[in-house]
Amino acid sequence: MTKPQILQMGPYPEWDQVPLDAQFTVHRYFEAEDKAGFLAKVGGDIRGIATRGELGATAETIAACPNLEVISVYGVGYDAVNLDACRARSIRVTNTPDVLTGDVADLGVAMMLTLSRGMIGAASWVRDGSWAAKGLYPLRSRVWGKRAGVLGLGRIGYEVAKRLQGFDLDIAYCNPAPKPDAAPNWRYVADPVELARDVDFLFVTLAASAATRHIVGKDVLAALGPEGMLINISRASNIDEEALLTALENRTLGSAALDVFEGEPKLNPRFLALDNVLLQPHHASGTFETRKAMGQLLRDNLTAHFAGRNLLTPVL
Repeated sequence: MTKPQILQMGPYPEWDQVPLDAQFTVHRYFEAEDKAGFLAKVGGDIRGIATRGELGATAETIAACPNLEVISVYGVGYDAVNLDACRARSIRVTNTPDVLTGDVADLGVAMMLTLSRGMIGAASWVRDGSWAAKGLYPLRSRVWGKRAGVLGLGRIGYEVAKRLQGFDLDIAYCNPAPKPDAAPNWRYVADPVELARDVDFLFVTLAASAATRHIVGKDVLAALGPEGMLINISRASNIDEEALLTALENRTLGSAALDVFEGEPKLNPRFLALDNVLLQPHHASGTFETRKAMGQLLRDNLTAHFAGRNLLTPVL
């Protein structure tokens, strides 16, 4: 039986690559030097695309594959996939939600703790001899008992809020509408600016879309204020990065903990000059367990489609 031919947009770990190669005839787009020529050669044979959240699939790539049936995304975010092009041709799209939710929530809370307590600077204080030479590390701010806001109470936002309860934080959330599964003591706030004004920590956990682009702009940042902390574990496009950098430089925003950036991994060098920002390399789902589960779900969605079964986690 002929194996379905798929286009692989970017590399995967060996534990995913081996079974992917066994199940499908894989054409590695990311290895092609002449990508347009490569697509012209193999595009007509492609029935599926295996991609990553940050790579997606452009309208041009989709158009170059006239027999494309399904796009399977390794990651929860699918904003880099041109959904309009997919809808126009009834191309199915899947992602890998749920399996990474807990890890992303864990990292968001860990970043809040790390930045609040100055843990990276404190580690350096010990290693470079400052503790012995200068004495105790400068005091930092507590976490417990403060106020936290969650912008976007989806899967990840819900898990963040659950974890924050353990620190006796007052929790509020902003969503298009109140969530029936929210805990009774989680306050609903309809407006992002109002939410930011009322909290010490603002977690951004929104799915990215045209409607949420730069939803955290200068007004939200000003409302969060010089004592506030922004934590972004969603997508870079949800933040107005220029406004964020200006607020951090001017100290009109207290601090920020960021796992995602515009143009990553080549982030704006202005971030590197700041001492009030925690920078992470887009690795919120970066555990062995979760990455293996993501790869399995990506393959399971492709397998289900080509076997004529229901998709496990459909987007379209």
